Amino acid sequence: MTQHLNVIQANNYPIYFNENGYEGLNLYLKENNYSKLFIIVDTHTNEYCLPVFLPYLETNVTIEIIEFEAGEANKNIETCVQIWKVLTDLGGDRKTLVINLGGGVVTDLGGFVASTFKRGVDFIHVPTTLLSMVDASVGGKNGVDLGNLKNQIGVINVPKMVLIDTQYLATVPQNEMRSGLAEMLKHGLIYDKPYWEQFLDLKAIDFADFDALIYRSVEIKNEIVTQDPTEKNIRKALNFGHTLGHAIESYFLENESKTTLLHGEAIAVGMILESYISLDKKLISLAEYSQIKTTLKAIYDDIVFEDKDIEPILELLIHDKKNEYGTIQFALIQGIGSIKINQLVENELILEAFEDYKS
Repeated sequence: MTQHLNVIQANNYPIYFNENGYEGLNLYLKENNYSKLFIIVDTHTNEYCLPVFLPYLETNVTIEIIEFEAGEANKNIETCVQIWKVLTDLGGDRKTLVINLGGGVVTDLGGFVASTFKRGVDFIHVPTTLLSMVDASVGGKNGVDLGNLKNQIGVINVPKMVLIDTQYLATVPQNEMRSGLAEMLKHGLIYDKPYWEQFLDLKAIDFADFDALIYRSVEIKNEIVTQDPTEKNIRKALNFGHTLGHAIESYFLENESKTTLLHGEAIAVGMILESYISLDKKLISLAEYSQIKTTLKAIYDDIVFEDKDIEPILELLIHDKKNEYGTIQFALIQGIGSIKINQLVENELILEAFEDYKS
């Protein structure tokens, strides 16, 4: 039994949950006269999610499926060029609607493809992983990686709607679920202490209530983004754990000798490191830091960092999109549930944080 969850109103678009979403989608298709409907999927979602999604669609408009190889390694401009060509060959025009059915790679890339094709056609996100539900689907960030630098090329442009249906989570492997959980934990740490506390004992979580936890996570992200759509201010709070986390993720992605990390696995490490920095700057207490470190380490496997890894990770920080005027800006937590943005952090302190993580 899925709970009835109300529509969340984001900046100029609705976020629907479960069954409501398909009603909203079909009504929207009826009211808007699209010439063609393109559904962008990757190899996974084509197999597991598309067969669930298609029967819900009520439309006479021609539907075309565009599939690309799954994985972060394909979230690049080459893939976009191929999709733009297919859209063109199949007669895509200004009145085309793109539906992105998949995880963060599909929604990020599909949103970017739609935002740039013919100077922008309408698109809808149907996120199918926990990570994309609580993170990629909210806030209008679309884009691709440039080499191993994450999300270097992109636009902020909102979809016509987002449809979150938790039945797709049945197809998501356990490690991917944990990856998505990292963003939910982050939302609690930066904005909502009682929400964070619900995760302190994962064994006690009733997964029948999980829809409500996802809902609250989306609500938190939306509240932050609505206040600051273009990331001049409070939206930077969402970067907690990501400044170091993205650098770690990029380093493990490009390094042959390392096992590629899932986004949430890298962000979990980033949150521990950046919590240590928050502790050092006296923004959180030792008890708060211990609670964060213990909780995250209980959920995520330890990542092994050798001494030779740290320097290249620090190099990668320079490319972080949140940098301004060449200085690296961190969003740190100021007590659990609150954030302090634009914090400058010295390299020595970052090295200390790595040492503490290893201990």
